[in-house]
Order: sequence, then C-alpha cells, then structure tokens
Amino acid sequence: MPNDVLATPAAPAHLAVAHFAAKARFETDCSDVDAAFASGNPGFVLLDVRNAAAFASGHVPGAINLPHRDMDDATLAQWPLDTLFVVYCAGPHCNGADKGALRLAQLGRPVKLMIGGVTGWLDEGLPLHTGNTPASGISCAC
Repeated sequence: MPNDVLATPAAPAHLAVAHFAAKARFETDCSDVDAAFASGNPGFVLLDVRNAAAFASGHVPGAINLPHRDMDDATLAQWPLDTLFVVYCAGPHCNGADKGALRLAQLGRPVKLMIGGVTGWLDEGLPLHTGNTPASGISCAC
C-alpha cells in the first residue's frame, strides 16, 4: 500500500507549470516584500488589513493600515486604479488577508497576498514596528 504522499499521483508537469505560475501572480512572500522596500522603490502599497489596535501592536514597516471592512472606492481614491496592493493579516491562521484581497479585486484593483502575514514576517527574522519602535507580538482582531 502506498504512503499518503504517493496515494495521489502528482499532476503532469504542464498542469504544475500552470498552477504555480498562477499562484505567483496571486501571492508574494515576506522576504520579497522586505527586499522591495529595501530597494527604496517597492512599486506597490502594502496594506495591513487588521484593525487599528492590532496594527498599533506591531506591523510590517512601510505598511498602511486599512482594515478589509473599510475598503471601498472612497478609502482607495488616493491611489491610481492601477496601483498594486499587497495585503497581509496576522498569519496563515487568519483569513483577513484573503478577505482584503477579495475586496480589492471586487473593486477592480490589482492585488497580491503576502503569504505568512505577521507570523511569516517574524519567522523570517524581520522586525515589526509600532511607530519607530520595534515590537513583537501577533494579533489578528480582524
């Protein structure tokens, strides 16, 4: 009897190419976001979609707080329609970033999800900030 890995055959290579190419269009990771900000010209707006209290307790440097529940044409009006947004939440245990990405897409905005969220950011050894002070702690409250 095969083990659980072998019980379901791998997809043919052409399907794997399509899957992973599509996935890269929807997601980015914490290290790539950090490197983009370090370059001085990230080319996207990073949105922390948690509530204000969670954001204040520790957020990714350079992020703007815009809870997914508050996303609408009025709150996004300051950015051109072709602005790429990268969204994150507390981490893989939270679907706030998914909700934010969905909302942005429904509003016709380009969007990617930063996989891992705050948890992934900390796993990469990157600091969170509260204002100008590094912070720690993970909260969702979205």
